[in-house]
Amino acid sequence: MCIRDSYTARANLDPLVIEGFGAGGQLMLTTDVENYPVFPEGIQGPEMMQTFRDQAERFGATTVAEDVTRVDFSERPFGVWVDDEEYRAQSVIIATGATARWLGLPSEERLRGFGVSSCATCDGFFFKDKPMVVVGGGDSAAEEALFLARMASRVTLVHRRDELRASKIMAERVLAHDKIDVRWNAVVEEVVGDPAVEAVRVRDVETGELSDIPSAAMFVAIGHDPTTGLFEGQIELDDEGYVVTDGTRTSVEGVFAAGDVQDVVYRQAITAAGSGCMATIDAERWLEETAAAAEAVGAHNE
Repeated sequence: MCIRDSYTARANLDPLVIEGFGAGGQLMLTTDVENYPVFPEGIQGPEMMQTFRDQAERFGATTVAEDVTRVDFSERPFGVWVDDEEYRAQSVIIATGATARWLGLPSEERLRGFGVSSCATCDGFFFKDKPMVVVGGGDSAAEEALFLARMASRVTLVHRRDELRASKIMAERVLAHDKIDVRWNAVVEEVVGDPAVEAVRVRDVETGELSDIPSAAMFVAIGHDPTTGLFEGQIELDDEGYVVTDGTRTSVEGVFAAGDVQDVVYRQAITAAGSGCMATIDAERWLEETAAAAEAVGAHNE
C-alpha cells in the first residue's frame, strides 16, 4: 500500500492514505520476510511496513490511521468517510487486501508466525527438511502441499472429508506424490508446541480418536476473504467478493484496485506492490486525460 503511495506522492498527486487500524495487512502477522527484493538478510513484516510508510511520507503522502466506514462512488469527486469525517477525491485506489481464513483455535493464534502460516511460498523455506502439515482439501491446499513437498521431509495433508475438493488433476498429483500423505476425515483440534510448532493434533471425525502428527509447521489453506464489504453496491465484485478489474480499472471510472483485494492467484507482497504501482500510474494518466478533456470542453464553450 505504501509503495503505491510513494508513486502517487512523487507524481505530485497529493495522496491521502486512509490506512485503517489494521495497516499492513497480513504482513503484520509475518515474523520474517525473506523473499522481497532489497532485503537480502530478510526483514520483520511490521518493520517492512513501517519502512514503506516512512518512504511514502517522505514524498508527501498523508496517512490517516482510521478505518473507512462508508464510500460513495456515484459521483465525482468521490466521497470517503471515516465516521463523520468526510474526504473527497478525484480518484480512489482500493487496496484493502484479503484475509486468510483460519481454523479459530487459540493454539493456532498463539503460534501464528512461529510455525503456523497461511502462505507456503512465504514461509515454507524456514522449515526445510522437516515434516509439515497442510490443512484443507481444495486446489489451494493441493498447491501448497505440492510446493512444500519440494523442501519438506514429509507433508501431511489434513482434510475433513474422504475425498479432495481440488480439481482432478491437482488431486491426482497430490495422491501420486511419494512425499505427501493424506489424513482423511480429520480435523485439527490443537497445534502443539511452545514456543514453536512441534505437532498437530487431529481428531478422526468418524471415530473421535485423537492423534498427533509430528510437524515443524502447519499451513492453513482453506481460502481467503477479500476485504470488500465496504464496496458492495458501489463497484462490481465477483461471486467470491473480489473486485473485478481490467488491469487495475474497476467498473467505476476513476476508481482503481490493487493487491489481494483483486488478486485471486498470486497473493504475494511483491505482486501487490507491483499492482499498486500499476494502479497509481493508471490513476495518474486517467486524471491527466480527464483534466485535458475538461479543459478542451471549456475552451470550446468560450
